[in-house]
Amino acid sequence: MSKSLSVVAVVVALLVGAAGGYGLQTYLTQSGMNGSGMIGSSTSEPQAAAEGEAGADQGDPIAIVNGQNLYESDLVAFLQRLPPQLQAQAQLLMPQILEQVVNNELATQAGHNAGLAKDAEVVSQLGKVEDLIVGQTYLQRAIDERVTDDKLETAYQKYLEENPPQRELKARHILVESEDEAKAVIVELDGGADFAELAKEKSTGPSGANGGDLPPFQEGQMVPEFSDAAFAMEVGTYSKEPVKTQFGYHVILLEESSMTEPPTKEAVEGELRDQLSQEAAEAVIAELREGAEIEILFGQQEGEAAPEGGEAAPAPENN
Repeated sequence: MSKSLSVVAVVVALLVGAAGGYGLQTYLTQSGMNGSGMIGSSTSEPQAAAEGEAGADQGDPIAIVNGQNLYESDLVAFLQRLPPQLQAQAQLLMPQILEQVVNNELATQAGHNAGLAKDAEVVSQLGKVEDLIVGQTYLQRAIDERVTDDKLETAYQKYLEENPPQRELKARHILVESEDEAKAVIVELDGGADFAELAKEKSTGPSGANGGDLPPFQEGQMVPEFSDAAFAMEVGTYSKEPVKTQFGYHVILLEESSMTEPPTKEAVEGELRDQLSQEAAEAVIAELREGAEIEILFGQQEGEAAPEGGEAAPAPENN
């Protein structure tokens, strides 16, 4: 095993089970690559003309091995075969990854020189890959035909109906340990004390340093006692009685109340498209299975009934 491959293997082992990386697309974006594998426009016009149309689609050359150019598209294809965790570290490991791409090209050239392109094992494996690609392409095109703009719009309108605008509050609070302390805070507020300044001085919660300021919240996003009290208040008022929760005693100031804005279609289109694609894929497979003759042999024991629609496999003969 080459030194570069050893490094990659070790990193894969270290990263298995770690928090997920951000994926290849993020890496391509941050490193300057676009979706087609191009990196900027570093190739000069004369060079681009010399490469011809075929090379233009592959991006800039990244290496030359025995006179054969390797392109950015070759690098992208290699990266896409890496585990997601390793893809997240691709930029750090780029020297080793480039070395491995070159090693792969050397092995490929050696295989062609040895006449393996027509080897029976190679041809058999290519046939399996071809079958897989044909099936995947059929399924993807069938999905694309069904996931139309009209269906996306219908799904978006349904999403809006199922996720109506919610009331959202903006509030501050002062958290203390005892009911008496909370009542004393209310007395000071009744006397004209500034809520934010009092929160900085009295509150034991983490928001105290920010004057008790809380991020906007919807009903049910706070503990029940706090949420119920806040949603029962009028804007501009503070709670006249301490609000007890598992964290202590709160005095709440309700600053704003508004309705959330529905998400734009663009914001949820990816989620909706994935959902529709999954439904379309299941429908296509169901249609293909309907009327098909399918007999599952794997895992059948002697004398065991076959699944519905199939016959039991014959018992092997004893010689």
